[in-house]
Amino acid sequence: MSKTLNTSKTLLDFFYQFEKERANEIYLRQPINGTWKTYTWAEVGQQVRSMAGAIRAMDLPEKSHIGLLSKNCAHWIMADLAIMMSGHVSVPFYGTLTAESLEEVIALSDTKIMFLGKLETWEQQKAGVPDDMYCITLPHLPGNSEITGYDTWDDLVAKNKPLSYEYYPTLEDLYTIIYTSGTTGTPKGVMLDYGSVARLLESERQSNMLKLFEGNEHRFFSYLPLNHIAERNIVEAASLSTGGSVSFAESLDTFAQNLKDTEPTLFLAVPRIWTKFQLGILGKMPQKRLDFLLKIPIINNIICKKIKEGLGLHKAKILITGAAPMPAHLLKWYRKIDFTVQEVYGMTENSAGCTLMPSSGIKYGTVGKPLKGVDLKIEPTTGEVLAKAPWNMLGYYKAPKQSAEVLRDGWIHTGDQGEITSDGYLKLTGRVKDSFKTAKGKYVIPSPIEAKFTINNFIEQICVVGLGLPQPMALVNLSEIGLAESDATVKESFEELLISINGKLDSHKKVKKIVVMKEAWSVENEILTPTLKIKRNVLDKRYLEQYNDWYEEKAVVIWK
Repeated sequence: MSKTLNTSKTLLDFFYQFEKERANEIYLRQPINGTWKTYTWAEVGQQVRSMAGAIRAMDLPEKSHIGLLSKNCAHWIMADLAIMMSGHVSVPFYGTLTAESLEEVIALSDTKIMFLGKLETWEQQKAGVPDDMYCITLPHLPGNSEITGYDTWDDLVAKNKPLSYEYYPTLEDLYTIIYTSGTTGTPKGVMLDYGSVARLLESERQSNMLKLFEGNEHRFFSYLPLNHIAERNIVEAASLSTGGSVSFAESLDTFAQNLKDTEPTLFLAVPRIWTKFQLGILGKMPQKRLDFLLKIPIINNIICKKIKEGLGLHKAKILITGAAPMPAHLLKWYRKIDFTVQEVYGMTENSAGCTLMPSSGIKYGTVGKPLKGVDLKIEPTTGEVLAKAPWNMLGYYKAPKQSAEVLRDGWIHTGDQGEITSDGYLKLTGRVKDSFKTAKGKYVIPSPIEAKFTINNFIEQICVVGLGLPQPMALVNLSEIGLAESDATVKESFEELLISINGKLDSHKKVKKIVVMKEAWSVENEILTPTLKIKRNVLDKRYLEQYNDWYEEKAVVIWK
């Protein structure tokens, strides 16, 4: 551990502090049928302490693993705090897992009991929960599955007295096991101790790169999966350490209104969300008109303010993108409308803390500079990014071989390829395992090519493939703007795009054609991870046998 990042405060220390200092201030806001139900710090404390008492009364083995299967809601955070306060280890799962995947991670994680909460497909998922598993249901939220047959949160809170003492974990105690989203292979359980998040927060406090600890009021909006390391740290941990409030999205249909009602001071989104926002804005105001209005000084300010208010981000001081690289042209587009979006780069294995784009020193095409306490280097033969930090994982749960492959001599082998610029910024160039060999024996790294295509507003998602083909092909999903246009217009636009992009690529990287996929890629059909990253291996598995037929078709743009 870096001596400059010494800290003794865990997330529970912060909670105990604000439970006293801000007892009557609102901590959690849950929308229910359009109305906000609120919980103060004191009310959260009372419920959490009673649930912690209920868990303690179960006499589970010390530091047992407790599962948490739910989409984001106020009681997700309460359940997590109750697990901490009772001295056990949280194992949060994606709320969209299939029964088969759920059964797998429950078994892998040695989960003893589970919390079940906001779920939309419980009837299909329940087969993945062992019949003899003791479960506790969180309060039901309208529009979600009714889960019956288990003890309920409200009953247990009513029956059990709040813990009369405050439990204090050490920095070395295991805090959580987070299962990776599984873009490839079997999910792996990343073990993080309390010190990992504590030192990451202390790094931000000292460096002030994100300016998280400036001011005395924060409002967070939680909608990305809370069991994912980015949302867990940037929303849950950040709210606990700053005393800020957390508001939740009720559903996809109410997302926009919930966001406007929240007026967050910090907002985290993945690139696909930022793209959707952009397409929504351009759907109301075409790019040419927007460009014209932005050139007029007084109108410029009015337009920017109107866009921010329309999204509900007019009070946001910190705007973050993560989970996947955001195209430079998209970052520049937002900068033109007065949004400074800071890119953060990290992974579960290093607590999502590797690099951050300084707000006052943005360098497009990079993912920023290392956080205070992080060391970076590039493996010379493969170009892989290696990262060392005082918040690296302890290892994968019950997977020593995989742990030894990824964590060597204190360095996380990220699986990403990159370069470090002369002024200390990290530039990502692709994934080590995403590279494929064409029929001509040439290797292609798809990420840089894909980034060039995203400048076209007809494209929402893209995946460059080409294993065993003479040249790569681009599979795309159309955006709402693209779907609204005629096939002829889309075809003409894509043909011009290919000519433009291929003119700047080496011969073996030139894209032969664009295949417009009629099937939308989603979490539900398992082509996207819960954090909306494309599972390249799933696309290959599903369509590999058709690649040659598509390649041989005469048209440059085809629909499939």
